[in-house]
Amino acid sequence: MIGVPLRLKTAVALVLLGLLTLLAGIGQRTIWAPSETFTASAPADAAAAPITVIDQNLRTLHGGTVKIDIEGDGNFMLAAGRPDDVDAWVGQAAHNTISGVSEDGESLQVEHADGEATAPNPAGSDLWVSTENASGELEYSWTPPADGDWTLLLASDGTQPAPASISMTFPNDTSTPWAVPLMVLGSLLVVAGIVLALLSARRRNGEGGGEGSGFARRARARSEAKSSSRVTMAAAGVVAAAVVAGTGVAASATSPAPSPDAATASPAAQEAGSPVLLDAQFRRILEQVSSAVDAGDAAKDAAKLSDRVGGTELEVRTQNYKIRSQVGSYEPRMPVRSTKLLTTVVTSDREWPRSVMAVTQGEGNVVPQLLTLVQASPRENYKLVETNPLQPGTTFPTISRDGTETLAPADKTGLLYSGEEAMAGLADRLTSEDSAFKDKLVEGESSPYIADTLSYQAEVVKSGENGNFSFTHKVVPESTVVFRTADGGALVLGRINFGFEGTPKAAGDKLTIGDDAAALAGGKETTTGMVLSFAESVAVYVPPAGSTDPMKLVAATRGLTGASFK
Repeated sequence: MIGVPLRLKTAVALVLLGLLTLLAGIGQRTIWAPSETFTASAPADAAAAPITVIDQNLRTLHGGTVKIDIEGDGNFMLAAGRPDDVDAWVGQAAHNTISGVSEDGESLQVEHADGEATAPNPAGSDLWVSTENASGELEYSWTPPADGDWTLLLASDGTQPAPASISMTFPNDTSTPWAVPLMVLGSLLVVAGIVLALLSARRRNGEGGGEGSGFARRARARSEAKSSSRVTMAAAGVVAAAVVAGTGVAASATSPAPSPDAATASPAAQEAGSPVLLDAQFRRILEQVSSAVDAGDAAKDAAKLSDRVGGTELEVRTQNYKIRSQVGSYEPRMPVRSTKLLTTVVTSDREWPRSVMAVTQGEGNVVPQLLTLVQASPRENYKLVETNPLQPGTTFPTISRDGTETLAPADKTGLLYSGEEAMAGLADRLTSEDSAFKDKLVEGESSPYIADTLSYQAEVVKSGENGNFSFTHKVVPESTVVFRTADGGALVLGRINFGFEGTPKAAGDKLTIGDDAAALAGGKETTTGMVLSFAESVAVYVPPAGSTDPMKLVAATRGLTGASFK
């Protein structure tokens, strides 16, 4: 009789201990569960700098969406860009970089880099895919604008310190690795206590009930056996349920869903294969270019072009405005449209200068035109440098819209001709009827520009009774841009300077120039000779190496850039 009370006390102790253990496990998943988020703030004593960079690794540090709260004096902006673009724009400027979170999860790790005390205002840079402008405070949910890595840049105007009050709220690790083991252990202890209590009760009944027939004792024994079996089965069910539940929870805790970027390549590999502009960026840039050109054309004021137009296009339009201000009937330059965007060509080469191209046919464009834009350096915006109408009946070559390679003008890799050779060949053909490139360029109805140019030059020479005339076509090497096409060929764009000189045949002979040239030369007649200069913007398709097809002039136009008397 002494062992039964002890077993009952032990059973009670096991049940109580099991309940406490079970409650401890449940509590870890409920009242003691970790917060779903945690917030870390930038140190108050961080050094001041005109720019703060928020490293792209923080976006995926804990998975899920990161929320950023910023407070500052006056106006400021938060911009998203590719990590290499942000680094290039920051350059040598002093800046802070938020690169991580402290081990206790309360502070953001801020690294300071000394440098130039001020920077240009980053607002309006073409490098930013998206921007958030704020005054005083900003709440921002950090989501990537596209696949790959994205860094944030925070600044006021480049001269004032960037806002220093920054806090970031991250998804927290809510896993509770001890919760399931405690619940399983608690369940086992409770079951063990119950089983021990039942066995003790059966033993007590057995010891105190010797009376009765053997039949009764056997019946009671069978009943107790069934009861013990049911208890054992119930205990097994509880344990099995706890283990199954624990396995499921543990699986979800130890095997989290991979973040969207988990399977992507390294940042360097991603950036190397990414187009330098997304579609939204390109459309925004085109709209700004088109607006600048419209403003300049309407006012005949080249100063309105300077922010968005450069190179050949700026030179030609500047002279066009001068001529139109004196010759009312002179035709304006073809308008630049951002609407009816037929295709875009964007380099995936991330060095500068960067070149991109669009094919549009908006209002006022009788035929589609190629717009070539160049970004000279990270802190400069893209500028329109050439506009070329497509030749009649020309099919624009297929070029990947996901980013294509740009080649050096002298690079002939995989091509029938290098960009340099293609431009030199076209210039020679435009100069001479007997050019060696006569059979290497498609001419005729699909490329009328060549035939028209040669015909014009021949007619001037033939009809020039009082003068001797000569023509030159010289490539401007620094203007040549080469894009790889989908078939392994290339599209070569560039400028050729077209020179037209005339001298009187005899003393006293006069040469007369047109009204357009006279507006630049300051007169219509000369007895000493004259020089006219034109800029020819051209685009040539070069077949891949091994092809038997000739090159083809895809687009071409010319504009008067100068006129003077000798």
